[in-house]
Amino acid sequence: MPGRIQNKAALITGAGSGIGLESSLLFAQEGADVLLVDINLAAAEKTLALVKERFPNVKSAAIKADVGKEADIKAAVDKAVELFGRLDIMFNNAGIMHPEDDNALNTEERIWDLTMQINVKGVWWGCKYAILAMRNNPTDEARGLHTGGSIINTASFVALMGAATPQIAYTASKGAVLAMTRELAMVHAREGIRVNSICPGPLKTPLLMDFLNTEEKRNRRMVHLPMGRFGEAIEVAKGALFLASDDSSYVTGTDFKVDGGLSSCYVTPLGEPVLPPPSSLA
Repeated sequence: MPGRIQNKAALITGAGSGIGLESSLLFAQEGADVLLVDINLAAAEKTLALVKERFPNVKSAAIKADVGKEADIKAAVDKAVELFGRLDIMFNNAGIMHPEDDNALNTEERIWDLTMQINVKGVWWGCKYAILAMRNNPTDEARGLHTGGSIINTASFVALMGAATPQIAYTASKGAVLAMTRELAMVHAREGIRVNSICPGPLKTPLLMDFLNTEEKRNRRMVHLPMGRFGEAIEVAKGALFLASDDSSYVTGTDFKVDGGLSSCYVTPLGEPVLPPPSSLA
């Protein structure tokens, strides 16, 4: 059976680890050609090696790009169109959570500016150049391809609820992603271009685990998780796959939560989780 995004062309930023790594493998598994973009080229190339080994029938490539630089994002989108002839899926996933990010009193301006440069401007530029490319996508009914496409922006549950463990720049940046996503979705809705945010809860990824580097920090958050565990990157990748596919053809402008119920919770249940988390593709 054909995959859920068969014949489509996808660009994934932050493809070298975490959500980006899992999404790269999942998108390829579901039939998409994939351009793997990361500031760490060696990490992107490791992802590429896995894609080529497991899914040799899809086209794939890896390039280095800093999403905090407009020219790098434009070059990445141009490369995807050059390699694949189109761009159907843009997953603006790359971002940072700086260890010196704190509250409004203690966070330095350089941390704020760096976070906004990558997490907000990077998403803006990713959307900008994806939209320009998607407008030019040729229609090929025989292969299930058409003009337009799907843009997915990684936000966070912290854009929806507050925390007394502050990361002011990160939180503000992810709130900006939500607002920007909604507006772009409305502006481009009749062009066949859908724009959605995905809002992960706390995940067992290197990005967060490096930040939660003590048992106290981890437990402070675990008590608020209804499922009794951190999420897995593959679970967010599966949410992104839905938004990337035509299964979500009437979904745009959403804040798609993949947070284990965290943002709906007041008091967590007791006991241990009955089900184990899903296995990583990597």
